[in-house]
Amino acid sequence: MAIASLIVVFFSSLIGMILGYVALAQIKRTGEGSRGMALAAVIIGWVATGVAIIVVVVVFMAPSGTSHYRY
Repeated sequence: MAIASLIVVFFSSLIGMILGYVALAQIKRTGEGSRGMALAAVIIGWVATGVAIIVVVVVFMAPSGTSHYRY
């Protein structure tokens, strides 16, 4: 699950992040390895989601380049 979350996070940060949290819960419950990969997927997912939010805000807040006012 941790490997899958790390791969998926590069294509869909939200789904990869969710899989990372599921993998962390599974690792905690069963004591398996790969905690680092699951944690990396969660961190990359949060960073990618944050960057996407910033990009969306900047794009919508940027001036359109055309002015509605006549000089």
